[in-house]
Amino acid sequence: MDDQRVHAPIYEADPWGGVEQGQFLNAVLIADDPTCEPREWLRRAQEFERAAGRVRGQRWGPRNLDVDLIACYQTSATEALVEVTARENHLTLPHPLAHLRAFVLIPWIAVDPTAQLTVAGCPRPVTRLLAELEPADRDSVRLFRPSFDLNSRHPVSRAPES
Repeated sequence: MDDQRVHAPIYEADPWGGVEQGQFLNAVLIADDPTCEPREWLRRAQEFERAAGRVRGQRWGPRNLDVDLIACYQTSATEALVEVTARENHLTLPHPLAHLRAFVLIPWIAVDPTAQLTVAGCPRPVTRLLAELEPADRDSVRLFRPSFDLNSRHPVSRAPES
C-alpha cells in the first residue's frame, strides 16, 4: 500500500468486550491518502479483514483480524490537519470508544506521541487519555514478542515483555 506512512509494533492485550476468548494482537497503522474519504478508509479496513478470512459473528467475539478506523484527518485550506467527524451507518469518527481502550492508545502513542483525539468535542492528547485509564487497563497491554520454532518458522507462543 503506497499510502502507508508508519505502523506501530504489535501489542498483545487482554480481550475486551466481555466475551471469553484468547489474547488480542493490536497495532496502529497511520496512512496518508488525500484522495480517500472516511468511507473509503472503512472499505479498505474491511477488505483487509476479509483477505485475512474474517467472518463477522458475535459482537466483540473471537476474530482472526479486527481493523478499526479510529480517526481520519484531512488537510484544510491552510494546510493544517483537521480531524474528520462522521456519524453514518457503520461509521462514527472519531471512534466513540477509542479513548477508553488502552490497546488503541498505547500503539498509537508508539507511532505518534503528539497525537490528539477529539473526545466530547474537545481535542485531547492521546498520552493524557491513556494516563486517565485505570492502571490495570494500561497493564493489560504488552509488547508482543513471539517465540519461534526454528524448524517451522511460525510463532509458537507469545511471551509478554518482561
